[in-house]
Amino acid sequence: MRIEIRGYDHRDSAALIAEVQQEYVVRYGGPDESPVDPVEFAPPLGLFLVGYADVGAGEVAVATGVAQPRRARGDQADVRHPAARGRGYAKRMLAELETRARDAGHRRLILETGLKQPEAVALYRAAGYTDVPAFGHYADAPLSVHLGKALMEESPCPSTPSAT
Repeated sequence: MRIEIRGYDHRDSAALIAEVQQEYVVRYGGPDESPVDPVEFAPPLGLFLVGYADVGAGEVAVATGVAQPRRARGDQADVRHPAARGRGYAKRMLAELETRARDAGHRRLILETGLKQPEAVALYRAAGYTDVPAFGHYADAPLSVHLGKALMEESPCPSTPSAT
């Protein structure tokens, strides 16, 4: 899969966003209602990636990955659910987001997904994500799952010589 930075309003981004929104309608009964400001997805504030793969009829957009650093949590970035499932594209996209976040100096990633997306929850847990305190628009939603992962090992505190 080839991964490119795209704008939130790029035609491939928009098509994949519409596809994942339709999936939310099927699974949850409505689209994702999180407030969206497209500026948050543009570098240097954020990142919107689109993955392209040859699916037999030529190369097409198959996956998205999004990182949005939050100023209130300066050392973190959020990850939105990659759109493609079952072919390893989401795993590859997640790894790319982790690499780019680490290279940008972020120490951890946090994300929100839902219980009606068991394949997403399984992907994130298999990649080392663990439960974190609820946050954001769906903090109080009973079907929401909030996960996080350290990208860099915490450096140990320097030893303090003991007085003898």
